Amino acid sequence: MVSAVVFDCDGVLTDNGSSWQNIHNKFGTISNKGSEHSKMLEKFLDGAISEEEFVEFDIRLWRSVKPDIHRDDIMRCYSGVELMEGAREVVAELQSRGVYVAIVSSGVDVFVGAIASMLKVDDWVANGFEWDDDGFLIRGLPTRVPTHNKGLMIEKLARINGFEMNEIISVGDSGTDLSMKVEDSAFIGFNPSRTRALEAFEEAAVPIVEGKDLRMIWPLIYSGEKLAG
Repeated sequence: MVSAVVFDCDGVLTDNGSSWQNIHNKFGTISNKGSEHSKMLEKFLDGAISEEEFVEFDIRLWRSVKPDIHRDDIMRCYSGVELMEGAREVVAELQSRGVYVAIVSSGVDVFVGAIASMLKVDDWVANGFEWDDDGFLIRGLPTRVPTHNKGLMIEKLARINGFEMNEIISVGDSGTDLSMKVEDSAFIGFNPSRTRALEAFEEAAVPIVEGKDLRMIWPLIYSGEKLAG
């Protein structure tokens, strides 16, 4: 029995690599290979620096381009980002069968919240920023969703809603998303974002869907079924 399906957002429900990277793209602080940001990203992915340290590093880069950053500036970074093909159909059909649908993302909350509202999911959580009364950026918020331990949110979801772990399926596109696979819960690797993600999925021996249509995960949730477009 499937009681809950938990999605990562960036690269799974939405066709973008990273909601953090979208901000870099807009401000022109994109992480070229060998750049200071690229080196910090590798340190973060390797667990050598904390989530908070990496976010504050990002904010310093953005402020070097635009000292006063408004919430609207951040929202404009997501102009043109589209839902992953099949996302609406998958979420709607799951909910029609009584399945609880949630988003657990270490992405940017103003973006993830907009996607959660658009898809009408049952619950969501993401990381983000603190704003002043006029909507200007102060600093990053304390981490809600640890990138390297997203399983904490899966455990919390199960505890609050009374789900058994073997009734939960998580879907993610990166190696760190594997941390959502806790105890007897299941995991589907969707549209691996990096070579290291594909390698991590293969090493973990989880089902892998390589393609940009979320409906491709359906036979892995409901064996023998196909979700029509």
